[in-house]
Parts: sequence; structure tokens; C-alpha cells
Amino acid sequence: MFAGKKVWTQLPVLPAGQLVPLVQEWEAAGIEGVWVPQIFGLPQVTLAAAAAVTSRIKLGSGITLAFTRSPLETACSVIDLDHISDGRAVLGLGSSAQSQIEGSFGMPYGKPLAHMREVVQQVRAVIAKGHTGELQKLEGEYATLDLSHFRLTGPARRSAVPIYLPAIFEKACEQAGEIADGLLGHPLWTTQWIHEKVGPHLGAGLERSNRDRSDFDLNLMIFTVINDDRDEAIADARANVAFYTQSPQYLRYFEAIGFGKEAKAIQAAFAQQDYAGMAQSCPDEMVSAITVLGSADDVKTQVIERAAFADSITPVVPQFGMKEDKAATYRKRIADLFF
Repeated sequence: MFAGKKVWTQLPVLPAGQLVPLVQEWEAAGIEGVWVPQIFGLPQVTLAAAAAVTSRIKLGSGITLAFTRSPLETACSVIDLDHISDGRAVLGLGSSAQSQIEGSFGMPYGKPLAHMREVVQQVRAVIAKGHTGELQKLEGEYATLDLSHFRLTGPARRSAVPIYLPAIFEKACEQAGEIADGLLGHPLWTTQWIHEKVGPHLGAGLERSNRDRSDFDLNLMIFTVINDDRDEAIADARANVAFYTQSPQYLRYFEAIGFGKEAKAIQAAFAQQDYAGMAQSCPDEMVSAITVLGSADDVKTQVIERAAFADSITPVVPQFGMKEDKAATYRKRIADLFF
């Protein structure tokens, strides 16, 4: 626990010799769980490795890309992980950027809120009843699953696996409150955005599903750089903020938090594959508004303020543009402060 909040951490893809002692150390320290993001490969691969050498911590995909494969495959992957981990799997599902899904993965994106609602419904149906032969055909706008000849070899470890949805914008917060078990707050969120936007819209979604706030987990992912040298901390986080700014889909958010001009410049540089230009277009003020950084005491104060409305937190090392040895140093500092 940190200031009354459960603490998760983010697990990178590492060789087994590094991954095993790391997750075992984290479990011994009392963390709630680990998230593995899908940068390219399926997070359940790394999570299964962690499951085999731990016994208590939760194992979450933070996030699995929801639109890059059949919902049946997504469901079966998390069912397998839940069996391997003896019921510790958590499924985070995200839409990602349209350019990545349609471009890099070559899959349909569509209307992300409607698409996500369909994926969640189909994944839940397979987990709950994929072993019964009852499902027959799951009709959808984006995927129709003919399961009349499909049956799992046995029931899932649990009839329902917790599903978390991420969000940048208000409507996604509402949808998470309506149909998910938790909301993964995007690490691009600023403290002001969380206080002004997240609470009311999450509350509206919970109201539609007739649930109390206590029935739901808001987990804030927070880019965190603990370094007494503030200038060095900003420099270490800059490429990461620029990377997450690349999608034109997020421009409205950056305009709302006062960095629209900078975001446009970063996106223009990205379109030219000018990575140095992306970082140069990302000013100190933008980096420090998004990233919690500074000394351990400074970071502690900032996290307590940012996470006032949250139930759990995930301090995240800004990994893009950072060498692994430095990332390991920052992971150690996060562990020392938070757990």
C-alpha cells in the first residue's frame, strides 16, 4: 500500500534470468499485481512466465490490443492464463490508435467504443459458457463467431475474469464505468484532467450500470521518474512523452491540456519519421505536466495529489527512448519508494 492505495507495477519483457527474480522480489514486497503492455506481442506470454514463478500477485494485461485478433482468441488466451495462475488473471483491453490497428496490424478499427463493447461482450460469453455448447453464434458488427461446433475442453478457472478498460477521453471513462470492472487511467493524464474530467464521467457510467463507486477499481498508470536532478529526469522522460503524442487521434486531448501546438509539431515530425524532431518539439513544461518527476519526496507529494480519486496506482518507468540499464535504475527507485 502507498498512501492508502494498492500498488501495481509494470513488467517489461525480459530474459528469464532477469524476469524471474524481479517478479519474485516484487511479490515478496507486497505489490498487488503486475501489468504487461502489448507493445507488439501478446502480454499473456510474459504474464504466463510470471505466473509460473509467483503465487499471489495479480497478472494483468495492461493492455491487450482488443481489435487485432478474434475475441475468441483473446478469451482463450486469458482462460489459459487464469488456469496457469490459479485464478489471478486480469484482462485489460484497449483500442490503441487507429493508425496502429489499421496500419501496422492491418485490422479494422471502426467506431472504437462500439467495437470495444462488442469485444467485451463476446469475450465474457466465451469465458462463462465456452465449455457448454450453448453459445451457437455470437452476432456482431465487427465479428460474428460461429461457435456451433466449438467447445472448450472444460470450464474456465473462473466464470468471469476481471476486465479493465483504459481511457483518454470522457466517453471511454463512462464506458468503463458502465461495462468494465476497472478503469486503467492513461499515463498521459495530468492531475488537472483527472480531477476535472474523470470523476464525473466515470460516475455517469457507474450510474448507468446501477453500481456503486466501491464496486469498481480506478487504477492510475503514472509515468514516474525519481531523480534528484530534475533536468536529467525531464530529459529521460522526453522521448517517451513524444512517443505517446504521435497519434493525431489524441490531438484533442493535448489541446484541452494546453499543448495542442506542441502535439501538432510532434505529430508532424513523426509523419516524417523524424524521431529527434519529435523530442525537440516536446518542451520541458509538457514533459513535467504529464510525468511525475523529481526527488523521492517530490514524487511522493505529486502522486498523492494525482491519485486522490483513485483506488490503486501503477508507477510506470517511461520506457521509450531509455536504455535498459537506466530503466532498471528507475524501476529500483520506484520499488524503494512505493513498495
